[in-house]
Amino acid sequence: MKILGIGSRIAHPQYGKGVITNVSSTAYWVTFIENGLETIPLNDTFEIIEAAENEVDTISFSEVETTLRNLLKKWSDVSEIVPIGDKWKGGKLILEPGQAGLASKEIPIDTFFHKIVMVRDRLRVMEQKVNSSNLEEIEKIELQQYITRIYGSLTSFNILFKSPTNHFVGEKSK
Repeated sequence: MKILGIGSRIAHPQYGKGVITNVSSTAYWVTFIENGLETIPLNDTFEIIEAAENEVDTISFSEVETTLRNLLKKWSDVSEIVPIGDKWKGGKLILEPGQAGLASKEIPIDTFFHKIVMVRDRLRVMEQKVNSSNLEEIEKIELQQYITRIYGSLTSFNILFKSPTNHFVGEKSK
């Protein structure tokens, strides 16, 4: 089966005449004159009015981008953008020493939060590397338990995250 290129014109028995505007690995995206945008399977029945001769990949740019993003997230220490809770935006963290006469230290909460997110992301990468390593299964389990305890130690910082889906999760009680 030859895949039609973008710009090909077709006549579909259900939707009428249209132009192929995108091609994925499984479907054509067709803008029909009377029915608007529809996706139809590559092997659907239709009449070819005019075939465009341009080369067509069987995977869309969007699919490549999504796949690449997932791979980078899984295997690198590239941080995703994680939003801080609205009430903390523009805030500052003030560290007061316990001894009189010593200067306090102010840190923008956004800076502190960014460092917490980097720690979380690097823990996730370490977890992936442990799980995919050639270590014995018992060693993997022991290292995984340490990582879980580290996550548990960091749960205090969950108040900074805008979305609970980004929270640290330690050991769950049974």
